[in-house]
Amino acid sequence: MTNSLPPGGVVLGADELEDRWRNAWRPEQVAGRLNDVDTPWCVAAGWALDLFRGEQSRRHGDLEIAVPAAAFPEIRERFSEYEFDAVGSGQVWTAAGAETLEATHQTWLRDPASGQFLFDVFREPHEGDTWICRRDPRLRLSYDAIIEQTAEGIPYLMPELVLLFKAKAVRPKDQRDFEGTLPLLDRARRGRLSSWLELVHAGHPWLAELAA
Repeated sequence: MTNSLPPGGVVLGADELEDRWRNAWRPEQVAGRLNDVDTPWCVAAGWALDLFRGEQSRRHGDLEIAVPAAAFPEIRERFSEYEFDAVGSGQVWTAAGAETLEATHQTWLRDPASGQFLFDVFREPHEGDTWICRRDPRLRLSYDAIIEQTAEGIPYLMPELVLLFKAKAVRPKDQRDFEGTLPLLDRARRGRLSSWLELVHAGHPWLAELAA
């Protein structure tokens, strides 16, 4: 991802975004299309926490998955009947080309017939099979270490990392996600989250609760 955004992005209002995301896919729908891809991928954000919990805890406004940036073309091929729009800084670039993809990190799958957005792809920095945290490149882990699976085989990002990303600007739903997930984290998971919070968000309020 580059530091400057190309021209041509469109800002969508909150009401329009809510309307266009109303038919967002569920994790099992994406997994059905990606079950035999070679590249590592996983459900991210709030849905990942619910897959870890084993049940849906709240309504989700969208669905996010994470993939290595260089492997995005393999993911894209599985949805050839749809369009991928790039997203960054509140703007949307329709059917984004290479330049716009290089300048952004998020990509929304859009049904060209209805205009509905179906899921969001995070194109993550990496070096080969090593995932690199986009918030702090000092945090580097193998994909094997950060991806877990449900009993049905749906891959999801480990909850410690999901909560690390939610910690940057805690919204009410992020706080609820943290409080709902915390009792399910064993000592090892709490220790990892604490160390990563100290690295990326030193002094974060969640550290006291993790230590309790």
